[in-house]
Amino acid sequence: MAKKKQTLEDKLSVKNETAWIGITKAQEKKIHDFSEDYKAFLSKVKTEREAVEFIVAAAKKKGFKPLASYKKLKAGDKVIFTNMGKLAALAVIGKDPIEKGMKVVASHIDSPRIDLKQKPLYEDTDSELALFKTHYYGGIKKYQWVNIPLAIHGVIVKADGKILNVIIGEDPQDPVFIIGDLLPHLSHKAQADRKMPEVIKGEELRIIIGNRPSSDKDAKNKLKLNILEILNKKYGIIEEDLISAELQVVPATGARDVGLDRSMVGGYGQDDRVCAYTSLRAIMEVDKPKKTALALYFDKEEVGSIGATGAQGGFFEMAVGEMLEKAVPNYRYSILKRAMANSRALSADVDAGVNPMFKSVHELGNAAKLGHGIGICKFGGARGKGGSNDANAEFLGELRMLFNKTKVPWQYTELGKVDEGGGGTVARFLSEHNLEVIDCGPPLVSMHSPFEIASKVDIYSSYRAFMEFQKAD
Repeated sequence: MAKKKQTLEDKLSVKNETAWIGITKAQEKKIHDFSEDYKAFLSKVKTEREAVEFIVAAAKKKGFKPLASYKKLKAGDKVIFTNMGKLAALAVIGKDPIEKGMKVVASHIDSPRIDLKQKPLYEDTDSELALFKTHYYGGIKKYQWVNIPLAIHGVIVKADGKILNVIIGEDPQDPVFIIGDLLPHLSHKAQADRKMPEVIKGEELRIIIGNRPSSDKDAKNKLKLNILEILNKKYGIIEEDLISAELQVVPATGARDVGLDRSMVGGYGQDDRVCAYTSLRAIMEVDKPKKTALALYFDKEEVGSIGATGAQGGFFEMAVGEMLEKAVPNYRYSILKRAMANSRALSADVDAGVNPMFKSVHELGNAAKLGHGIGICKFGGARGKGGSNDANAEFLGELRMLFNKTKVPWQYTELGKVDEGGGGTVARFLSEHNLEVIDCGPPLVSMHSPFEIASKVDIYSSYRAFMEFQKAD
């Protein structure tokens, strides 16, 4: 077939075509094989603690070791950092001194969810049901969490300090849990006039956990006591142990292929574990880079990156400082500041893909589309770029040249129309360390829902983008 002649418009205009066009059978197989591994990860890892455990275990198989294992650091050494079981970092030491700058890819491993309150258990005598009280975490649409099977993941710290890991609802033999909605036959007065954010209110996110009373004839709260008896028999805990617990309620469903063409992945927690997984796979492919490669996996992004395990905590600076102490003779603080200032970072986070039913919220000329590759977002924030990093054009130009050279499919994006809303990432907190940073990640449809959708070609493009960025000189 004769090659199509390139027109003047082709030469001068921005290309805007799906990344699926022109891929070979071999490339398509790589994309689908990668997605199978990703789906297995997404189905298993549903909390930040589980993400840290997965990251550390996978990294150790590739030769990464805790920093304490090294007396001195040299090119090619592979380092693991963790913090409080909820935050992790991986580094591959480069040939250049660290103070000449690093290639950083920072994602977050928390996702919107529902948490149990510290005193969650009670019984409702009118309905004869035992329930858990909850408090939602992050930006959810509360009505999306009713009438779906739910699982409970987390830890319980007992009175003696013993830590119990809990997962209930994932094994096919496990029970699942549910938040009950009101039947349409009776909802007209109770719900019909509510605005969307209050169709289900926060205190109505009560999880049904039991219906059978205890056989103890003297008990005042037989339904509650029966649940406590079950928990005590299985885990050896009492009600007070639930106060020192972190128990998260997540969808009890696994990741699945979406579409007759199997071109997409659907599942819970893709914001932002899609970037965590792809950046993990990427840094495990990096060996003796010119610049030190660093992958960060933050907690608490969905609630403002607060706390010791969020991007506003001191972990990033501490980790780099500890590497420098083992890599630089006569280390001093000014070297740390130079290392930060000379670095480049990708804030690896997802973007809003165009939803065909709600296109009006996007300015389509600058909107992310599924299947068009990884999205590069110069600025986030809300309305007048409030709370945004707003990356420098020079850094955006570097990425554009790199991705074009390495044939990584990419697209330029922004999060909705100017006055529509907006959102933030860890980018602005990274930039406070005086390094170049830009948001970069795949688009999702149904973001922050219990079942988010991503294109397989965008997932694979993200993996390649992160790997090429950290391998490049």
